[in-house]
Amino acid sequence: MSLEQESSSNLADAGERTLYVGEDRPIRISTGHRILHHDGKCSRPHGHNYEVSVEVIGTLTDEGWVVDKGDITSIISEWDHRFLLEEGDPLIDAFEQSGEGDGVVVLDHPPTAEVMSIILERKLLKSLPDSVSDVSARVRETAELCAGVTH
Repeated sequence: MSLEQESSSNLADAGERTLYVGEDRPIRISTGHRILHHDGKCSRPHGHNYEVSVEVIGTLTDEGWVVDKGDITSIISEWDHRFLLEEGDPLIDAFEQSGEGDGVVVLDHPPTAEVMSIILERKLLKSLPDSVSDVSARVRETAELCAGVTH
């Protein structure tokens, strides 16, 4: 048996591995939002160039990876050039009436970086293969504000 054959036959026994997507070069999305019940300037519609990074833990698939990076980036990109609003925000109707309803993503909670990271984690866990055991996402809203799971 060659070294290559020996190496590939042991991949199934390698245990859980970690895939880092966007760790050194985050995935960038441009997204608008507002925090409806906030007393400050964040209650006004505005946007950010978010930076997202994801950590995925799981066993290797037959393809030799934890997950296909494209599966992660396609989920994140669903928010790119969209406006995130909380259910009940009157702007939702305004977007619908203007014909731009497809540019809105309605969330059950305020669209903060903290909430965004939780939603991304849950959405990724639901969408990725069963070989994935954990997902954590970091959402950087500004140079001063980043949210994600604490280990």
